[in-house]
Amino acid sequence: MSSSSILSSPNFLRNVLRVDALSCIACGALQVAFPAAMARLLNLPEGLIAYTGEFLLVYAAVVAFVSTRNPLPRGVLWALVAGNIGWALACVLLLVSGRVSPSMLGMAYVVMQALTVAVLAELQYFGLRRATPQPAW
Repeated sequence: MSSSSILSSPNFLRNVLRVDALSCIACGALQVAFPAAMARLLNLPEGLIAYTGEFLLVYAAVVAFVSTRNPLPRGVLWALVAGNIGWALACVLLLVSGRVSPSMLGMAYVVMQALTVAVLAELQYFGLRRATPQPAW
């Protein structure tokens, strides 16, 4: 399948939401299951890892649910785009704040989260811009 057919797929936005939910499940489950080990490995506060992991799991459930709606609720989708942008900015602010001193792996983990959610926000924005406006639920 070519990239143009992926981008023009009627399920593009729904699929991006599913990827968003799956990435949150992966990180959230890892962070909730192993907060102490991740804290030592990443040199980040254990509480931060555990609480953000719990948040990611709740967020994943919301995004997965939204991805099943027909039509997709545009207002909620715009909120998800804003949330992803906010998460990316929070990751950057965490690293530049000086409040934490992550290991190289910790820095990479936070940067990868920031990049991932920034890309997801862009893809969601793209999908919303090209989708036909429909009434919310």
